[in-house]
Amino acid sequence: MSAAHFLLPLLLIVWLGAFAQEHPSVSAQPNTVYVGADGKFESSPDTAVIQFNVSAQEDTSQAAYDHASKSVEQVRQVMRANGIEPKAATIGFLSVQPMYDWKNPKHKVIGYRVTTDVTLKLKDFSKIGTITQQLADANVSESQTLSYTLDNIDEAKNKAVEDAYRRARNSAETLARASGRVLGDLSYASVDTLENPRPVPHMARSMTAMSVAATPAPTEEFTPQTVTVTAHVNALFNLK
Repeated sequence: MSAAHFLLPLLLIVWLGAFAQEHPSVSAQPNTVYVGADGKFESSPDTAVIQFNVSAQEDTSQAAYDHASKSVEQVRQVMRANGIEPKAATIGFLSVQPMYDWKNPKHKVIGYRVTTDVTLKLKDFSKIGTITQQLADANVSESQTLSYTLDNIDEAKNKAVEDAYRRARNSAETLARASGRVLGDLSYASVDTLENPRPVPHMARSMTAMSVAATPAPTEEFTPQTVTVTAHVNALFNLK
């Protein structure tokens, strides 16, 4: 019997499922079994994330800055009107950009544009429709983006890893029994996790005041899609 045939019962290598990311290569060793498995954890989201930009364009940089400041104050008023403290939102730095007349050979400055990004996280999903519409009515942003997530995403990732490891070990135990061996201790493992966010684009600005009064918000009475976290585990076990 050749050496290759002699080692075959002692070395079992199995791959379960395809995974997009590259994984570290592990040197095959006698009396080991190397398995890979995917796992996942699904949960209803507990946090809604509303993201939008505030922008203003005027003839001078000071006028654009003042306009943007008034728009940000309108955002604060919308939040307070819905029982939310402004500190619950995060805002980026104000960016000032000169606007040029590109048709003019001298590229003359014809105005200034001030922009900033705002992110608001909500636990009370019932306020989403009202807030997005009031922001649209205030005309402070061209578009809004709504997505759902988990506040404690690390815990979800841990549960996905546990599921992947359980599947990997079950496969390794099955192969060990089929070959008349006993599965031993874990010798090596690698882990990859991936969150699958669920963005829901909002075009609230296009709504008219009449349509708002007669039609519920786009997300009203619907259940947000679940947040799915996936994990892939590669594991090398000893064989007894």
